[in-house]
Amino acid sequence: MAENELFHLFLYGAGGRGSAVPWLTEWPVTTEVVAILTPGETDSLFIQYFNHTPFAERLISNGEVNWGGASTIQTAIEELKKRGAAGQRIGVIGGLPFGPYEALKEFSGKVINLNPAYTKLRLVKSDEELDWFRIGAALSDLAIDALLAEMKPGQTEHELADIVEHAYVPHGGKSGIHFFGVTSMADPHLYVPAQMTSNRPVADGDIVFTEITASFWDHSGQVLRSFSVGGEPTPLYQELHDTAVAAFDAICEVAKPGNRPEDLIVAGQLIERNGFTICDDLIHGYGGGYFPPVLARA
Repeated sequence: MAENELFHLFLYGAGGRGSAVPWLTEWPVTTEVVAILTPGETDSLFIQYFNHTPFAERLISNGEVNWGGASTIQTAIEELKKRGAAGQRIGVIGGLPFGPYEALKEFSGKVINLNPAYTKLRLVKSDEELDWFRIGAALSDLAIDALLAEMKPGQTEHELADIVEHAYVPHGGKSGIHFFGVTSMADPHLYVPAQMTSNRPVADGDIVFTEITASFWDHSGQVLRSFSVGGEPTPLYQELHDTAVAAFDAICEVAKPGNRPEDLIVAGQLIERNGFTICDDLIHGYGGGYFPPVLARA
């Protein structure tokens, strides 16, 4: 804010998105929310759903909680008026929709996009954040352990999701994603997990491959694993697995201070050397968002 000569910061979130809001105010974004931060003044939150405000009042100790009223943006602008912000430059973090952006721009005259600066700040995690991410990772691991112990032929993908959520919800975990790919190893038709579960039953000879994310508040882990059902992997799937492990180890070996993003790409090129390719990023930043570097294969 100081670098951009800003006196007011405007945070926007909606539908579970807007990671700057919990990072700076502790409020996990549910419905539409605006947070206004002015150095030297009390932080103010404006939450659109009135029935969400009682929980926010319990949770937030260092800020004022308000209902967003008939229009969250207009209610927030009224607070900015009280703070003398009319005609002043205002910094924004979050995916502010077109309508609210136009209203805020008309009020202030100049809206400054601080999303790149925010992203840069979130690239380096504090020790406290890392502790919380370890909890999210442990909860995600519980889901994988449960699948290994409880998955059996005849269960549908819906039931696999049920196994996953029952593993971490009792410990305070929240579901991020549970994507499954379920296909025959002898006659495969999938090469990436699906984003929605189906009623297809698991059968002997299947491969079940996953992308699982469980969260501790807004700090999550993410685990990708494959399970062969009713027997050992076929030679093709064993080779795929061995290549994935080798690529993971090679990337971890060079993911250290002093190396550059291109070094990670070079390390991952053994995937192509082994005759395979990928249908996703090779690697990306994580934790509070989908952060750079976002690297594809060369």
